Amino acid sequence: MNSTNKRPLTITIIALLMILFGIIEVITAFTHNFLGITTSQAALFTYSAVAIGALYIIAGLLILTMKKWAASLAIILLSADVIGRVTLIGIGLYPLNSNEQVFSIIAGTAIAIIFAIYIGLMWNSFK
Repeated sequence: MNSTNKRPLTITIIALLMILFGIIEVITAFTHNFLGITTSQAALFTYSAVAIGALYIIAGLLILTMKKWAASLAIILLSADVIGRVTLIGIGLYPLNSNEQVFSIIAGTAIAIIFAIYIGLMWNSFK
C-alpha cells in the first residue's frame, strides 16, 4: 500500500470512537443507566436510542472504507443521530433533572457534531 492510500490515524481513531460510542449508546438504551446518567424507561426511548447507537456504529464503519460516498453517508447518519438526540430531548425522553444529565446530553451531541465536521474537513483523504 503506497502512502497515498493509507488511512490517516485520526480517521481510524474517530471511526473506532464512533463505533465504541454507538455500542455504549445501545447498551445504555437497554440498561437506562451509564456512569450514573439515567435515561427514560419508556419503550420508545429504548428503540430510539438503539437506532441512534446503530447510526453511530454504521457511520464509524463507513468511514473506515475511506470512500467519499461512505463519508457522505456517515455525515448524514451522524446528522440523523443529532436530530434523534434533539428529538428525544424535545419529547422529554432524556431526563434533564441534573447538571450531569444536561452536560452528558450536550457533550454527547457535540461529539457527534464534531465527528461530522471532522469527516467533512478530511474530505480530501477519502477516495
